[in-house]
Amino acid sequence: MRKALGGAVAALLLWGCGGAGTEAPPASPEGLSLTTGTGLTEGTWAQDGQTVSFASREVEPGVYRLEVRMHGMTLTGLMDPASGVSTLDGFADANVQDTQVVDADRQTLSAFYGALNAGLPQGDAAAPEAMYLRRAVGLWAQQPTSVTLKRTVMGEQNRGYTMLCSYAKCAGKWTGSCGGTYNWYSYAKHDCNKGGFDNARNQQIAQLGDHTTCSGDEYYMNGSTWVCGEPDHWSRPKVMGNCFGRCGGGCGGDTQYTLDATNHDGCVRNGHVLASGYCDDQFMSASDDELFAPNCY
Repeated sequence: MRKALGGAVAALLLWGCGGAGTEAPPASPEGLSLTTGTGLTEGTWAQDGQTVSFASREVEPGVYRLEVRMHGMTLTGLMDPASGVSTLDGFADANVQDTQVVDADRQTLSAFYGALNAGLPQGDAAAPEAMYLRRAVGLWAQQPTSVTLKRTVMGEQNRGYTMLCSYAKCAGKWTGSCGGTYNWYSYAKHDCNKGGFDNARNQQIAQLGDHTTCSGDEYYMNGSTWVCGEPDHWSRPKVMGNCFGRCGGGCGGDTQYTLDATNHDGCVRNGHVLASGYCDDQFMSASDDELFAPNCY
């Protein structure tokens, strides 16, 4: 960890706790309102009576401080991508005590994440502070209730995360129909009440990438026919669609395809819900992938 991060952590604590919970975010018009400046992205987002205020600022060269306020809670982050170190936290505004992300929070964060994906340039075209804000929001939108918000996430390529970019292509293309020419990744794995990683029912043969979707879901091979939906602990079914293996929910604004993200997808899309306790270990393993892994394209 760089020495610079220690000073920025102290700044984060002052910024996050110095009266942050004394007022609710101001009323905002529907949709996303963005203000950008040198090393700064901030604004508000509102939808159906829900309001989120946010800011991401470069506080030292290459170090970014994030804050997202919503639902009476504040989510904070301090990210040092060069060192592969981030500190994440969240607290209730009323008493500045630890809190949890519940279903209503995940729904709001997921919708906010979608707005950021639509409102910010994709991938590396986004300013760094905006890109890391988007990645953190994507991570919080998948945060299981049983996983503490206060944690340190560390990542280093080939140790913390393993890229699977080549498997996100089919027929030589990053996006579009595979045209019957697939590039299968074997296997997306998880462990749960059905068994361990080596149990064939906990494994899927996946075509990674942004190539197809059906009603917001994926396809799986049933005999010789592609069916829309998600098989529940079948023995190594072939699956594809909805950006399988991509960090973040659905097809987000970044294009990171990694081993741990693929396994997390393989858990939540295989008979488990997003916040299932059986997928907590896959979520934790994929956290550094989502925050730090480079974009594939």
